[in-house]
Amino acid sequence: MRGESGSPGYSMLVHLPYSPDGARVLQVASWTPTSGLRYLTPTLFPEKYINFYGATINVTAFTHEPYWQESMEGNTTRYSGTDYNQLVAVAQALNFTFHVLPSSSWDEVTDQVQIRKSFMATVIYGVIPQELERWDVTFAFDQTAGKFAMATPVITPSWLSFYYPLSGQVWIGVLACTLTVCFTLVKITRRKMWQTRHGVLNTESVVMESVGTLLGQGLYGRLSTSQSNHILVGTWLFFGVVVGTAYRASLIASLTLPRLPPRPETVEELVKVVDRATIRSFDGSYKKFFLNSESSAFRELGSMMVGGDVMDGLNAALKMKSAHLGSPLNMQLVISRNFAKLDGTSPLYLGKEKLLQVSVAWPVPHDAPYTHQIDKCLRIISQAGLYEQWKKETLEATARESRMKQREEIKQQGLDGAEHSKPNIRNLSIIHIQGPLLLVLVGIAMGSVAFIMEWLLLFHTLEQSQSLHIKKVFDDWGGEVEQVKNLRVEAS
Repeated sequence: MRGESGSPGYSMLVHLPYSPDGARVLQVASWTPTSGLRYLTPTLFPEKYINFYGATINVTAFTHEPYWQESMEGNTTRYSGTDYNQLVAVAQALNFTFHVLPSSSWDEVTDQVQIRKSFMATVIYGVIPQELERWDVTFAFDQTAGKFAMATPVITPSWLSFYYPLSGQVWIGVLACTLTVCFTLVKITRRKMWQTRHGVLNTESVVMESVGTLLGQGLYGRLSTSQSNHILVGTWLFFGVVVGTAYRASLIASLTLPRLPPRPETVEELVKVVDRATIRSFDGSYKKFFLNSESSAFRELGSMMVGGDVMDGLNAALKMKSAHLGSPLNMQLVISRNFAKLDGTSPLYLGKEKLLQVSVAWPVPHDAPYTHQIDKCLRIISQAGLYEQWKKETLEATARESRMKQREEIKQQGLDGAEHSKPNIRNLSIIHIQGPLLLVLVGIAMGSVAFIMEWLLLFHTLEQSQSLHIKKVFDDWGGEVEQVKNLRVEAS
């Protein structure tokens, strides 16, 4: 350009995408040989994104409770959640309004950021090195730990329920003591000087007496009356009282309050019982991370991962050997809202082990010039504790809505709803006591078989004895006939 005297001169211009008059080009300085550099504004490089002057910017998000939620009120879409509250605070600080671009999937949310159609994705994303190749991230304003959710193991009564009150070592000890007492009593009652009025008792009678006293039955008075026998029987009775009382108490407790089956809590336990693990489609980078892990359990879990929505993943966990991986806060809300029963219990649970502790932020395009202003706002919000407060308020609101919904269901059910307020009393069914019943049936079957065998043996013995008797009778009769013939011959 030329100066006022026709000498050469230069102007410094800057483009302001947001100003009170909209996007415009502003001259900030000029230079001529005579006057030199002359400032037309306070600074040569004015901050472009400290104030958006009410402009509308495009953002992307997707429903992910409690961070971003969408609801319809007539024809108007209303948003809520922790990240929505944070976006509103940032918009007020930087003086802009926002328009949420429609997105049909998580991939589309980030794709629109990558092609710079969206200024940022305003829902939490884990900061993973692999994803930084596609976009940048803002200040990490929170941390989350991935967990897995799967179906709670169901109590299945077994016919071995009568065995569970005592451990295997105790049962072996009781069996050893019973055999020892039976052997000793047999030796005592076999001595002639210690015989009872019933004579020498056989082994079966001694075993019946010993086992009967162990099971709380009275003595029949058939054992020996010697002092050594009294000491042994007294000790055995005391042993039977202690063991029998402990067994009965533990049996009642195990039948009325059965212990839950062991459930997986760690990754090592998880990979042994599931065939697949669902994960949200936009978390595909986690699969690469797990597959490249040094842990064999993590690599095996990565090979099981398939994409799926949280509802689909939780439903699959109830129907098959599957688990769902995701944010514990999100899964807790979905479980309490869609799977919790009226009594507060749920068929799903969250594992204790944290699969991956990651920082979360908002994706922004590479080298976006406004990122540092967004970071400044997010840092202030995080340090002030507002984000944690919003999470707490969102959880309380969700729990309150769930309780109100349950009250409405109880009110609509009438008498059925009143039944849920009654204490949960478990009635023993045929399944719980199937073990003793099976023992009785087995004993009856074995006794019936023994009875039939004895009857057949007795019938066979009687048949043989009768045939021998008849043969003897015929033989005697034949001998008498011969004698009569011989006498007749002699007489003639």
